[in-house]
Amino acid sequence: MQDLGEIALDIESQLNEKEEVREVALKSSRNIIRLCGMAIRSMHMGNDPVPGMEDAMEELHKLVGITRDFPDLLHSGIVESAMQEYVEVRALHAYINSQPLPPYKELGVTPEAYILGIGDLIGEIRRLALDNIRKGAVDGAAEHLDNMEKLYDFLMNFNYPNSMVGVRRKQDIARGVLEKTRGDVTNAIRSYSLEKMLNKSQKE
Repeated sequence: MQDLGEIALDIESQLNEKEEVREVALKSSRNIIRLCGMAIRSMHMGNDPVPGMEDAMEELHKLVGITRDFPDLLHSGIVESAMQEYVEVRALHAYINSQPLPPYKELGVTPEAYILGIGDLIGEIRRLALDNIRKGAVDGAAEHLDNMEKLYDFLMNFNYPNSMVGVRRKQDIARGVLEKTRGDVTNAIRSYSLEKMLNKSQKE
């Protein structure tokens, strides 16, 4: 039993290191989420280049690097939440610029985080559609709706328990967002058509 003290010291050293890494990872994850939120707001304001996006990428690389030796931290909500936000930012930037959505391997994220980030992208595209409706650009809003439906179909490919990936909640939220947007776009198209008819009749 003499070796128990040495074993305890070794375990304590490992756990202390892990605790330190966890604290750094928490701060890093919060910073990434903040940077991504800033980037999304900037994109909706029409800014490009987007402040915060490159900083978020660098911070994410750092986060993955410091947690690599601790798989339970790497695959925990701490890292996945940051990855999810980063996927949303990069996917939205590609979408706004009419570029193909980057695959998860290119972004350096897990498949699970990618799925969840794409689920959040649907809500951001709704904002774009509503902006089009406010500006009277109903064709653009209809195109956004069509793309939202494609992303929803992508989400519905995945049917796994929440213990693997929490996609079911994202699917439910996306379904509601899609239905609201479909109603908004339909009403806008009807209003636009009615306005055109009235203008035409007045001219005659």
